Amino acid sequence: MDLVFFDIECASVFKTSAKICAFGYVLCDEHFNIIKKEDILINPKGAFHLTDSKGEKGLVLPYKYEDFKKYPDFRAVYPKIKALLEDKNNIVAGHATYNDVNYLNLETRRFKLPSFDFEFSDTQLLYMTMTGGFSRQYGLEYITKDLNVEFTPHRAADDAYATMRIAQEMCRRNGCGFAALEKKLGITHGRLQNNAIVKPRSQEYSRYTESRRAEKEERSRARRDFYIYLSRKKRRPEGRLKGRIFNFARCVEDELALSKRLLDGIYAAGGEYTQKLALCNVYCAPAGDASTRTRAAQAMEGLRIITLEELEELLV
Repeated sequence: MDLVFFDIECASVFKTSAKICAFGYVLCDEHFNIIKKEDILINPKGAFHLTDSKGEKGLVLPYKYEDFKKYPDFRAVYPKIKALLEDKNNIVAGHATYNDVNYLNLETRRFKLPSFDFEFSDTQLLYMTMTGGFSRQYGLEYITKDLNVEFTPHRAADDAYATMRIAQEMCRRNGCGFAALEKKLGITHGRLQNNAIVKPRSQEYSRYTESRRAEKEERSRARRDFYIYLSRKKRRPEGRLKGRIFNFARCVEDELALSKRLLDGIYAAGGEYTQKLALCNVYCAPAGDASTRTRAAQAMEGLRIITLEELEELLV
C-alpha cells in the first residue's frame, strides 16, 4: 500500500462554503520513500478572505494571490484529486483531516459534482492517542516541533510533507509501519461518501470523551443540587457577616459536601450567597485557581478575594 498525505488551503472559509486555492499532497510508499510531491494551485473563483483557526484575520499564505487567476478552477482538477484519493492502493491521511475533507465536500456541492468516496486517517488523532494528550487539539506546528520535524507553514505541499514526516516519526518510535501504527493505536478510518462525513476515531479517544461527558453530567447535577440547596437558605437579620455577599469558584460549588457546609456557615453568620459574580462583595477560590470565573473576579475593582482557608477562619 502507498500513502497519500494531503493538505488544503482556501481563499475563504465560511460555514457553508470553502473556496479551495491549493491542494498539496505527498505520495510515498510504505517506507516513506517519496514518489511524488505536488502543489496543485486552483482558481478559487472568489476573493481571498483569510482567517486563522479562531476566525481572526491576519493569516498569510506563501503565494502570490494574483497568480491564482491563471489556474483552472476546482472542476478542472477534481478528476485528478478524486483519482488520487479514491485509489484503493492508497491509505489517505492528513492533519486534522476532517476540516480538509469538509472543504472538498463543500466544493463538490458548490460546483454540483459527484461526492468523493474515500476513507481517511488523521495524524493529529494518531499523535493524541500515542501521547494520551486528549485535552486539546494539537496544531501541525506544535507536533512538528515536539517531534523535531521542520516545515514551512501554509504551503499546502509542504504541510502535507510535514504531515508525512510526523507519521514517519511516530512509526519510527513505535517500530512499525503506518497501517500497523493505526492498528496498534486502535484507529478507525473516517469516511466521505454521498456528501456525508464520518470522523476518524480511536478507542482511547472515545473512552476519554465518554469520561469527559460523564464528568460534565456529574458537574451539572452537582450545580443543580447546589442551587436547589441555596434556594432554600434564608438570611438571618443579624450576624457578624451581615452585609457580606459571597460567591464561590465553580470548583467549590461543584464539591457539594464542601459548598453546602460553607453555605450553612455563611447564612448562620448573617451572610448571603449570590449566583452572580457581579453582585458579590467577597469571592472565594482555592489558592492558585485560574478558572474563567476567578480570572473575572480578579479583574473586578474593589472585590475582596479570599482563599478557602480564609473563609473557614471567617466561619469559625
